Amino acid sequence: MPCCGVPRECHWAYTAGLRRLRWMGVYASTMGLSTTVLVMAFLLSGAASMERQAYFNKTGDLPCEFVNSEEISLADLVVFWQHEKKMVLYELYRGQEKPQNVNAIYKNRTSLDQYNLTLRLHNVQIKDKGLYQCFIHHFKESQGMIPIHQKDINLSVLANFSQPEIMLISNRTENSNINMTCSSVQGYPKPKKMYFLLKTINSTYEYDADMKIIQDDDTGLYNVSISLSFLVFPETNTSIFCVLQPESTQIQLLSQPYNIDAKPPQPPLPARDNVLLTALPVLFIACAILVLFMTLTKRKKKKPGPSHECEVIRAEGEESEQANERVENRTPERSNEAQCVVNISKTDPDLGAGMPSKEISSGVREEKHGRGIQEPF
Repeated sequence: MPCCGVPRECHWAYTAGLRRLRWMGVYASTMGLSTTVLVMAFLLSGAASMERQAYFNKTGDLPCEFVNSEEISLADLVVFWQHEKKMVLYELYRGQEKPQNVNAIYKNRTSLDQYNLTLRLHNVQIKDKGLYQCFIHHFKESQGMIPIHQKDINLSVLANFSQPEIMLISNRTENSNINMTCSSVQGYPKPKKMYFLLKTINSTYEYDADMKIIQDDDTGLYNVSISLSFLVFPETNTSIFCVLQPESTQIQLLSQPYNIDAKPPQPPLPARDNVLLTALPVLFIACAILVLFMTLTKRKKKKPGPSHECEVIRAEGEESEQANERVENRTPERSNEAQCVVNISKTDPDLGAGMPSKEISSGVREEKHGRGIQEPF
């Protein structure tokens, strides 16, 4: 009863070491030397596997690398691929595709390049990774199917992480600490490392953090993130980067810089001693100006003009007029005008000297005459 177009015992023979030895013994005993050489070449060809990579949701190539030196027609070949879990991806039986024998996981996802017998696997998923085997048999009417080629392909699946993105958790605190998180999503396999890079004009600092890893149950892709609180320098311009280091086959990813501008320097607050030292000269100058002003004011009061003094005398005379009326008539009194003249002469000799003697004597006579005393002229 054929399986995938090939007898069931053939599948076991091509995928197990003991079966291969049995096939070698059978063909060696029943066929010529050339057939034995072909079987040996088939067994040795599967010893080393080829490494291939495919990207998530893209197309991956599974080359069989068969050299058709005898130019065997596809009508005389049986070609099929299977996964290490014995799931058939594709079968070409004597030039005819056999989709009914393909596992449901791979239906409508494969295509064959019949020129070089390379199988293309479309819409690659994470679960498609693993070992694949290509088997080629030469079908002969008289001898049945003769294995002539096998190739093992180890397929690894990659998914590029998104560009790391920095997010600020909290603003800068008083002690210049800053809290940040960085995340990258939809990647495979797990990255090796994720860290922050802080750059200033003169230095570069690397800050490692524990990486949080979450795997999506449906796609198998990873989301990673780190969080960290670290010190920044307020007096220096600073740029912060987030770096994701994936597998060696993938490119290192760098986030956009998060820039922190330096704060403008603030002038230092003056100390109390400095304030006093600065204020003392000002106070001293102010006091000197005040003393000088008061001194000048006193000097002006000590030297009043003649007219001012006369006005003062007149005012005093009016106030004491009633008191003078009580004095006896025989008490000689001087008129205010005469008193003013006398005081002027006492106060300022130069002024008195400048006045005509006639005016002074006449003033005296008028004063005596007012009091009832007659003196000869």
